[in-house]
Amino acid sequence: MDGTLYLDDRLFDGAAEFLADIKKSGGRYVFLTNNSSRGVESYIEKMIGLGVPAEAEDFITSVDALIYRLRKEYGQDALTRKMYIMGTESFKSQMRAEGFNITDILDDDIKTLVIGFDRELTFSKLEDACVLLGRGVDYFATNPDWVCPTEYGYVPDCGSFAFMLEKATGRKPEFVGKPEPQMAYLAMERFGFSGEQTLLAGDRLYTDIACGKNAGVDTAFVLSGEGTLKDIEETGIEPEYIFEGVGQISDVIFGGKK
Repeated sequence: MDGTLYLDDRLFDGAAEFLADIKKSGGRYVFLTNNSSRGVESYIEKMIGLGVPAEAEDFITSVDALIYRLRKEYGQDALTRKMYIMGTESFKSQMRAEGFNITDILDDDIKTLVIGFDRELTFSKLEDACVLLGRGVDYFATNPDWVCPTEYGYVPDCGSFAFMLEKATGRKPEFVGKPEPQMAYLAMERFGFSGEQTLLAGDRLYTDIACGKNAGVDTAFVLSGEGTLKDIEETGIEPEYIFEGVGQISDVIFGGKK
């Protein structure tokens, strides 16, 4: 959502009309975000504050993808296995609400480390993570985004934290959010649409557009956020469509423009 529909508290021109047109046409919009730092309730409040109608079912986050992955990995043991979360209080609350055995205190029983976009990061958390990685615990990260956009530029995101820990410990996490396809699969499954009926729009080639490619759906790369045309040449990731912003997508799909 950041960089595609809005930046901080500024909704991009044409974004509200685009979403309204989707609903009018009988389609559904689903917000996919790699940001694990806040829960769905805060996103609903934010979107409504920006003038966009939103309900809980309209959102799929990297935390949803993480929960799916942990249950698939550990089966019946997923809820009893003790996990250290390097993330925000909101992230930890979401995991506890799903029944996971979560801690942020270092002890000998921890089997898994999970890191996310942590706006409450401290050196103590980084030190705990290094201790756990040195012990060889399983290691997951919510998303590989290097930065999160703001009105004043960018701040380090989960991918940057993971890179820092890799340099310190030699360990790389298994990323579960975009560009992995699971979030797109969950969206299509939730509302009963096929890959041929789905378009994934985003401002980052290495997460958003790659996610769509991995899920086998068409992609629309918008230049309103982090990504640039130069990134296409550098990454080799080719979107099906390129637009200045989501308002242009609406013009093409619903307005008949080319």
